[in-house]
Amino acid sequence: MATETNPLAEMTRMMQEIKVPGLDMAPIIESRRKDMTALVEASEAAQVAMQALVRKQAEIATEAIQGIQEFAKALVAGGANAPDPARQAALVSDAYQKALADMKDLAEMARKSQVDAMAIITKRGTDSLAETKKLMQAG
Repeated sequence: MATETNPLAEMTRMMQEIKVPGLDMAPIIESRRKDMTALVEASEAAQVAMQALVRKQAEIATEAIQGIQEFAKALVAGGANAPDPARQAALVSDAYQKALADMKDLAEMARKSQVDAMAIITKRGTDSLAETKKLMQAG
């Protein structure tokens, strides 16, 4: 049976073995660990957002199918009478407005997920820059 290796742990071990006079590797290793943690957090946030987006799409599809069924029932209930054009126009208008609102909701969900993921990465980038400046001043 093959043993699984943790690439981050392996990289950390290798970096700890590097000996450069006057250079403390511990803060550098810690900074890279924080980088990886931020990437994982951003990835998890994106995954959660995608799951919410899929749930919303399924909800929209379910509502659309129910609307089609109700429309079909209304047509059948009309019997031999000709369908009311005003009612049909109102149903089409309502369906169109609902579709626009749903598209807006989906676009907003996607936008928010991107903003959230970028906020995590941007914060880590800012923190990493501050850490690097601090290390350079200490040296």
